[in-house]
Amino acid sequence: MKGGFLFRGWKTLTSRGFCSLNDKSLRVCVIGSGPAGFYTAEKMLKAHERAEVDILDRLPTPFGLVRSGVAPDHPETKIVVNQFSRAASNERCSFFGNVSLGSDVSLSELRDMYDVVVVAYGAESDRSLGVPGENLTGIYSAREFVWWYNGHPDCRYMAPDLKCTDTAVVLGQGNVALDVARILLRPTSELQTTDIAEHALISLQESTIRKVYLVGRRGPAQAACTAKELREILGMKNLQVHIQAADLVISPADEEELKASRIQRRVYDLLCKSATSHQGHDFAGQQELHFIFFRKPDEFLPSEDQSRVEGVRLEKTCLKANGLSRKQVAIGTGQFEDLDCGLVLKSIGYKSVPVDGLPFDKYRAGVVPNLKGRVLSGDQPENVNIEQGLYVVGWLKRGPTGIVATNLYCAEETVTSILEDINEGLIALRSGSPKPGRQGLLQVLEDKNIRFVPFRGWEKIDSKEKLEGQLRNKPREKLTTWDELLKVALGR
Repeated sequence: MKGGFLFRGWKTLTSRGFCSLNDKSLRVCVIGSGPAGFYTAEKMLKAHERAEVDILDRLPTPFGLVRSGVAPDHPETKIVVNQFSRAASNERCSFFGNVSLGSDVSLSELRDMYDVVVVAYGAESDRSLGVPGENLTGIYSAREFVWWYNGHPDCRYMAPDLKCTDTAVVLGQGNVALDVARILLRPTSELQTTDIAEHALISLQESTIRKVYLVGRRGPAQAACTAKELREILGMKNLQVHIQAADLVISPADEEELKASRIQRRVYDLLCKSATSHQGHDFAGQQELHFIFFRKPDEFLPSEDQSRVEGVRLEKTCLKANGLSRKQVAIGTGQFEDLDCGLVLKSIGYKSVPVDGLPFDKYRAGVVPNLKGRVLSGDQPENVNIEQGLYVVGWLKRGPTGIVATNLYCAEETVTSILEDINEGLIALRSGSPKPGRQGLLQVLEDKNIRFVPFRGWEKIDSKEKLEGQLRNKPREKLTTWDELLKVALGR
């Protein structure tokens, strides 16, 4: 029995808040309630008047990375939850939180119950560097650190030690890397009026970290962040930015890359401007942000007692042309240097976790092979099959890239494929013996003693958090443990 709950009375819920449509309904299940999942649900409801959409999520809370990934000092990005909430309030849409794909209900069960299943659960794991010492205490993925300060219940008790060192190393130079660096360096007086988790705020208030190194394998012409994110961190008050002038010298190949990407050109120009404006300035007591280019981690160095990380051995790199992609790749030079630190955050990419019954691309780790969102299966390129009624959207479809709005266009493409398949008769809506859809899911959850969180359960959490936040002059005070969330949502 999941979470110690026995769920009864689902027939009552069905009659009150989980109305089911007639037998000609298109029964759609969306697995994952992040931006990709909600955009898909919203577009299905608008595009098909008989669509009945159920959104599943393993967490009791909806909205995915909007809640647990977007930085607390970026409230404008979170406004999209209002749009998602309107979709969830549609009488043809239902939310099933606290339901895990695989352990609570299988993909094959859902495919038997629904005409259309859209997999949108994103990426909840991390790529590995595969270098010695990677498991030392004090080394975390950026995803874990982000979840920790955003109050994700899986990372509530992670407790990174921010008082054992004055130096943190962030491996990676993308937007997530800039987020974690900014949170480490931003004055806590500015964070305490955000929705940052209270346990993280206390830890940051006590932090002794004054220097953050952002380490990238390639050069400033290839930095993976966006200009908006970079401009924000470069503009922080009382922050010394260090960029080596020699790293900003670009080659003809770099120039070609910059010509091909306006975004990359803006990022490069911002770095050059920052290096010039900070030249010769050195104010004692200020916090420091160091951009380290042309380096890759070779080994994590342990403390004397081997208990935790005390440094990173970096190998210098140079760029070599890749004829296939026309982009340059970093290769090691055999020259090494050590960088002392007591905290390492690996921002080298998220990774999706496979589930039974869902094909995974052998050549693109963590991506489901698909044709415009239609899931493909088959061991060989010549034996590829379209999995009827099974679709994918978001990071599982394209890899962990893009911003929140990227999922809008991604969802549009997948929904277009669904509608085309309906029109072509590839998804048959059987009026005589329709698939059970929501009724079938409710029955399975009752049979397995799984108590799900409906959207009104989330609304209880939302109200509680906002009320607690008012007492602290914050937009909300997040509930950060499974027990707290389920107690409020389900009246445990």
